[in-house]
Amino acid sequence: MDGRDLVRSMRVIGPARAAQALRSVRAAWRRKRADAAGLPPRGVERARVPGPVQSVEPGPGGGVIRFARSELRITVAVNGAVFWGWDGARPEPSYALAGRCPEPDPRAVLEPDTDGGWRVVAERVTVSVSRHGAIEVCTPGGVMLRRDLPPRWWEPVGGGPARWMQRSEVAADARFFGLGGRASGPRLRDGTYRLWNTDPGRAFAPGDDPLYVTMPVQLVIADAAAHLMFHDSSWDGTVLLREGEEGAGSGHDRNGRCELRMDGGPLRCWVMVGTPARVLRVWASLTGAPALPPAWALGHHHARWGFGNEQEVRRIVGGYREHGLPLDALHLDIDHYDEHQVFTVDQERFPKLQGLAEELRHAGIRLVSVVDPGVKPAAGSAVYDSGAAVDAFVRTSSGEVVRGMSWPGESVYPDFTHARVRKWWGALYEERLAQGFAGFWHDMNEPTSFNAFGETTLPRSARHCLDGRGGDHREAHNVYALCMADAAYAGLRELSPPERPFLFSRSGWAGMQRYGGTWSGDVATGWPGLRASLSLVLGLGLCGVPYSGPDVGGFDGSPSPELFLRWFQLGAYLPLFRTHASLRAGRREPWEFGDEVLEHARVALLERRRLLPYFVTLAHLARRTGAPYVRPLWWSTPEDRALRDCEDAFLLGDCLLVAPVLDPGADRRAVQLPRGRWYDTVTERVYEGPAQVLVDAPLSRIPVLARAGGVVPVRGADGELELEVWAPVRGRTGGGLVVPDAGDGWDEPEVERYVARWEGRGVVVRRDGEAGLGVPSRPVRIRGLG
Repeated sequence: MDGRDLVRSMRVIGPARAAQALRSVRAAWRRKRADAAGLPPRGVERARVPGPVQSVEPGPGGGVIRFARSELRITVAVNGAVFWGWDGARPEPSYALAGRCPEPDPRAVLEPDTDGGWRVVAERVTVSVSRHGAIEVCTPGGVMLRRDLPPRWWEPVGGGPARWMQRSEVAADARFFGLGGRASGPRLRDGTYRLWNTDPGRAFAPGDDPLYVTMPVQLVIADAAAHLMFHDSSWDGTVLLREGEEGAGSGHDRNGRCELRMDGGPLRCWVMVGTPARVLRVWASLTGAPALPPAWALGHHHARWGFGNEQEVRRIVGGYREHGLPLDALHLDIDHYDEHQVFTVDQERFPKLQGLAEELRHAGIRLVSVVDPGVKPAAGSAVYDSGAAVDAFVRTSSGEVVRGMSWPGESVYPDFTHARVRKWWGALYEERLAQGFAGFWHDMNEPTSFNAFGETTLPRSARHCLDGRGGDHREAHNVYALCMADAAYAGLRELSPPERPFLFSRSGWAGMQRYGGTWSGDVATGWPGLRASLSLVLGLGLCGVPYSGPDVGGFDGSPSPELFLRWFQLGAYLPLFRTHASLRAGRREPWEFGDEVLEHARVALLERRRLLPYFVTLAHLARRTGAPYVRPLWWSTPEDRALRDCEDAFLLGDCLLVAPVLDPGADRRAVQLPRGRWYDTVTERVYEGPAQVLVDAPLSRIPVLARAGGVVPVRGADGELELEVWAPVRGRTGGGLVVPDAGDGWDEPEVERYVARWEGRGVVVRRDGEAGLGVPSRPVRIRGLG
């Protein structure tokens, strides 16, 4: 922290601390009183299980199986996904699903099974239901992937939502991934994971759980097949995981176990079976294609809580220009607001914000604004008055507006589960666009209230519209940020139709990818925080959220030059590449860490700029297929068990393998290679996989390997797109996809397909089009020829 930051920190935080503490205590007491009045005690509960089968009613794609004390609806959709719901639960309404539920597959038929059970046979999966309600998911060859035991409910005798539990078994070799953003992932070890979006209130590190984005989405990888399981309930819950063990005890396998407990909501789920690529494709078809960011959003972003004023912004931008560092976006945090009030501008510190934004845009730099949901209830405020006029704010069970505590002080919170409120909120972004902002990051939207004790969110008894169904915060909490993103995305589409909205959100739920992405939140500065950054990006990608990234350098504290550089080098290969830090943290500009770090950071930035066409291609492919940009090493070969346990490297698309340095003092590191030939992209040294190899990792770079035969679109010296082709193995054909992009807008560019093979003594690259193989219209550079 330098003198500027110290003075600014004391000015902003010091004088307000006592008053803020008092308001936090009041908010906590209000929350406690609201829940005491609005949430009756559960009292005596009655346990229930399905009981034996009573009757069956076949239907399109499946049917309904009635048990003595419940009924099970099961349907196979035309996209191959299987739905089942207990107690008459149907797929809709659901905040996760995008558009209409897929049609049932007419080829899937409910038919009798052995021992009084029933089964549905589909092309890629067989689902068997026992006479007491156990459900088994198998491959077409009969290999068990998952077995759900009969569920159990606990119903309050006096009425109210029923708690439920679902115990499951998976294959002994299976590994669990997913559940949203988990700092200790991406592979989920034995333990209990909570499903409740939470602001930890401090910088987090591996082991802190839950965090900002939780989802009841499990991706399970086993030898037989992968399967994705989504339990569509937004209520608070826990997931207990226990990995299996082959040959455990007396030589018999011990299956993996999962126990899901939910405080309420329907017991309904979707399951998808196949390769990892296939299940993510089906998942995207259910929950929505990932939003396509504008090309500039795939460049480098610089942010900080505490830029202070226009002069400070110009100083930072000038520093990037002076040191020859590319910069694509600059983010303004809450300190540019008037007294931290959303959709306002501090006219003393940013008197000519529109002019600043225009000046930066001419230099190729976009301004991005933070947006918080908390609104200061001050008469005369345009945001508050317009919201009150449409009854926008969440109320208690007794009808009073809920008042919490956020950055502007006492705050009220919009009910984004109401269509009218979403429409009102989306229109407010007109003010941001008029100020010159091109993108938006949603913060504090778990939602967070700075309560001095108890949960740091709204009362669980707070009432929500839930789009006409009515309910309380127990059901609305986890989808609050998702609905806020929906409001912003729809508003931006209407306000600026020619442009792709750029939006990312600290919190979210299943389906959030259709509105944008997310970031790590307040990751702790330190080597464990660096490792957690990669875990979060990988885990979120496997839940269908391909665009994310960390606060490079960590949110708090002051990273050492080595730590900052290694974080920066990792960030250069992640979808969202953004430096960010707290008001009280050290600086994050590369030149603040000395000449050596500056030079190496410049190399990383220039390589990111060179790879921009590749990132744009990955963004388009994510939108079309659901595949994440950043993939685990086992993505294409999930049967390779050595790769399932590898968490310190990743694939960037199909062509590149990135092995970041995650430990201090390292100048070499081991890399577990998938099968095939790989080239060091700097030295062009050849490695053969599958194998574990030792590669150089000097301070100047992190190891990046290219797959033999890979076609990587890059930005040439003249700024035009060219093809970097890595020589295939002789006798084999390589290839790749390229999606050229205008940078913004809604045109659907054609996917260009290229093939590469040895012919005689050279490598020949051709474009594979409708008319057959042809000569590429783009410059080609062959690498890896020795």
